[in-house]
Amino acid sequence: MKRLTAAIIAVMTVFGMMAAESGWTLTATPADSSTYSPPLLGNGQLGGVMDRSGLRHQRVISSTAVERGRHTRISGVIPAIRPLQLTVTANGKDAPVSDWKQQLDMKTGTVTTSFRLPGLEVTARSCALRSMPFTILTRLSFKALADVEIRVSDTPEFPDALADTRVTERKFEAGHRKRQILRMEGTYNRGADAMVSSAALMSEGWTQDSPAVLETRLEKGRESSVWAIASTVTTADFADPWNESERQVLYAISSGPEELLARHNAAWDSLWESDIIIEGNPQLQSHIRAALYNLYSSALPGSSRSIAPMGNTSTHYYGHIFWDADTWMLPALAVLHPQMARDMVDFRINTLPQARRRAAAHGYRGAMFPWESDDLGEEATPTFALTGPLEHHVTADVARGAWLTFCVTRDTLWLREKAYPLMRDIADFWTSRAVRNPDGSYSINKVVGADEYAINVDDNAFTNGAARRALEYAVLAAEATGAAADPAWAEVAGKLAFHKIKGRDVIANYKGYDGQTIKQADVALLAYPLDILTDPDEIDRNISYYESKIDSVNGPAMSHSAMAVNYSRMGQGERAARYVERAYHPNLRGPFLNISETPGNNHIYFVTGAGGLLQALIFGYAGLDIDPVNGGLRQVDSTLPADVESITVRTPSGDFTRRRH
Repeated sequence: MKRLTAAIIAVMTVFGMMAAESGWTLTATPADSSTYSPPLLGNGQLGGVMDRSGLRHQRVISSTAVERGRHTRISGVIPAIRPLQLTVTANGKDAPVSDWKQQLDMKTGTVTTSFRLPGLEVTARSCALRSMPFTILTRLSFKALADVEIRVSDTPEFPDALADTRVTERKFEAGHRKRQILRMEGTYNRGADAMVSSAALMSEGWTQDSPAVLETRLEKGRESSVWAIASTVTTADFADPWNESERQVLYAISSGPEELLARHNAAWDSLWESDIIIEGNPQLQSHIRAALYNLYSSALPGSSRSIAPMGNTSTHYYGHIFWDADTWMLPALAVLHPQMARDMVDFRINTLPQARRRAAAHGYRGAMFPWESDDLGEEATPTFALTGPLEHHVTADVARGAWLTFCVTRDTLWLREKAYPLMRDIADFWTSRAVRNPDGSYSINKVVGADEYAINVDDNAFTNGAARRALEYAVLAAEATGAAADPAWAEVAGKLAFHKIKGRDVIANYKGYDGQTIKQADVALLAYPLDILTDPDEIDRNISYYESKIDSVNGPAMSHSAMAVNYSRMGQGERAARYVERAYHPNLRGPFLNISETPGNNHIYFVTGAGGLLQALIFGYAGLDIDPVNGGLRQVDSTLPADVESITVRTPSGDFTRRRH
């Protein structure tokens, strides 16, 4: 008993320290009711969206739970079991609630919710353990304001996607102690796969007649605690998820909350060794930390998995992998956590056989990656969207991500054995995809570019620019590995066609473009991130033309992130700041600074937008650059706006600081 009491005190101390550090905590109060948007918990495997109570989850997503496509249904992630749906009653009542407050401590990925019931003060603290990625931990702390009877109960909830659902009360003896575990299970993929959650409620001195209920009586002024732990696994993770989910819970119980949280906090500390520090603008600092928190919450080091646009927070976009991962998330991670970037590239490498089959199926050589990749690397775009058949630039984006990752890691063995075959096959795809014109130039026809409003167009500027870079980087990769580059790679790269708008010295978004509204500014991306446009006057001329053409309601914000990088590097700090503002501020939702996909929707936890914002700060304000020829990180000229005194990007290669002069 004394050991358990000491552990409880230690855990409460650790949790208390979490929120104490300034600059890391975001807070919601009743004043935020009209704009409330719930906080996120994530560890790269599980993503949990909390609700206002802090006792339950609106939803939980397991990144490996995928329903396979069939007939008109496509493959996509499904919601997971919500194993910890807790209720607290004081003298038999769970209302009215007063003095409500909710906090997100980004430093340790912990959501703390406090409130009062009549006669009882309640604090709930939850985290998705980074040290045990299939596990969620919640601690409930109570202080009696009067003599009170407390009841804690768990009523798990199943998603509609699961069949054959059932809940089993498991009571058995293990390690000479009685154990009570609540086990939930269901099937998917027409019974071929199973998802299983096991949950346990633990306390000192409470009565427990069933695994799902704890009860006690506290005298006024007394305090007590309960902790709840749940592990969720599937047949995609383990051959026997039924027993494995219980083993994980038993391991967590045996480890104890103090050790679990110490390991969890150490894992987050390791992530935050790479950070972005802003001086002079505390609001921007909070916003950048929130973007980093969302990105870090979506990645699991060593998993060889990539990141969906919404991370592990919803089934929106089915949890598929887009160019979002390779173009908007990976570059920031390549600077901050190269191993995480390599995981994203390894996902593409592991699915290279599928990309080869896809190229052959379309009559091309090499490898053609899906626009929307499921977890197996198969094309999973719904057939109502022509992006699946036509948005081919993703294949070039994959090659660029692989090359940038090599340039940071300088791992020649990895390049030779894994990344170069990928880049070689992608280059072969583009040489077979491009068509030679009578004037000797090459065109890539019948595509959808980053501007998805233009369907089945020829010579989309971003597609051609990205293909050019993929071909050029394949040549560099061949040189780095001692392989022989196909001469056609350089031939096609140097002669891909770019068109001008009739009567203007402005590059056309695509052949025949004449001022239509666009979803994203493909031409602006020729400057950053592709570095094809380098003359400041030409960059300014093209961006100035296209910025008013972007759909300000339904267009995602990444174009503005790229524009911010360009103007920072051209010495126009104030203009860069305006683009940084447009890159995320209209998309912010609620006190926890959740980023929506567009200003006009509420598809929140948009990790793609977070990645774009981070690039604006890393590659724009701070002036970092991944040297595509010599490798490594370098710092190029950039200018800060008046409201930022300095920015420091902390990386495994060292700190890079830019100060305002």
